Amino acid sequence: MKIIPLKEGNFSASKTKDFTLLTEENSDTVKGIKMSVQPFLIITKKDYIILDAGIGWENNAGRSVISEILERENISPGQITKVLLSHLHKDHIEGMIKYTDTGFDSCFPNAEIYIQKRELDFAMENKGNPSFDFTALEKLIQLPIVWMNDNKGQITEEISYEVVGGHTPFMQVFWITDETGTAFYGADNLPQASYLKYHVAYKSDYDGRKAMELRQVWQKEAEEKHWKILLYHDLDQAVLTF
Repeated sequence: MKIIPLKEGNFSASKTKDFTLLTEENSDTVKGIKMSVQPFLIITKKDYIILDAGIGWENNAGRSVISEILERENISPGQITKVLLSHLHKDHIEGMIKYTDTGFDSCFPNAEIYIQKRELDFAMENKGNPSFDFTALEKLIQLPIVWMNDNKGQITEEISYEVVGGHTPFMQVFWITDETGTAFYGADNLPQASYLKYHVAYKSDYDGRKAMELRQVWQKEAEEKHWKILLYHDLDQAVLTF
């Protein structure tokens, strides 16, 4: 498989979940939690897979950062076959939607979009929560969606998933496996390499203790099976290899 990080940038996220791009000029003064926003493209023999979709950040010319990365890789958005969404916070879904003169469209028009139905139900019960962009979410679910209801299973022989909770009640994680090995995406339960160094139950998680315990299980398995761990929010590193 080929792993291509689709890094939109390093950002500061405020308490109201507004994202400010970090630059040399503001990195020492801007307030908030610093994190990258870094979806991934995984290319296997059978699929072009996007893992979470970012915030749709645009450069100074008004072009999508993700579309520019894909263009540099000689990949068109129409080649993406699957988009796997771990959960529905704004920084993981806003990059799915592009606005047009007549409304909106999917940024990946030929892709199957996989969403855990219980995660959507949770989001819709929390109107007003700044972690969600309900305008984008309501448009997203008008696209053709593959609704997921099971706790775990196989999407294809290469892609498996499990609903684990932690960061959100029904967040799901993914394994992509081929003859070259396994890429593991723990989403916001394991967003940065530092989360494996410090065993902390974060208050920003729905169930921080569960997320902490899951990380310890995953680290042990990653070491035994030599996983590549994909880090969505790490400022400096995209893939952690064991």
